[in-house]
Amino acid sequence: MSDARLEQFKQMAAEFPDSPMAHFSLGKLYLERRQYPEAVKSLEQAVRLDSTYAAALVSLGDAYAGAGQGAQAREVLTRAREVALAQSHPGLAEEIDERLADL
Repeated sequence: MSDARLEQFKQMAAEFPDSPMAHFSLGKLYLERRQYPEAVKSLEQAVRLDSTYAAALVSLGDAYAGAGQGAQAREVLTRAREVALAQSHPGLAEEIDERLADL
């Protein structure tokens, strides 16, 4: 796992603090590394900036689940499912249903 990649995403989030994508990218990398508290922090910021960012909501749910915060994971994934359906993404909603069933 490249520290250069981590530094690149940290820099992107610092340079573009109002960009949901920057915080999402950093959060996803933390999630891949199983650094759940850091992932939660970055993904929460992405969702604060864009509450309808379905991919960020799903990843935030995964980060909460990884951090052992099942109630928060269920809440965020339920919201992600509603957003996915509102955006006409039934396949994503089904994927979220599977995550919810595993909690």
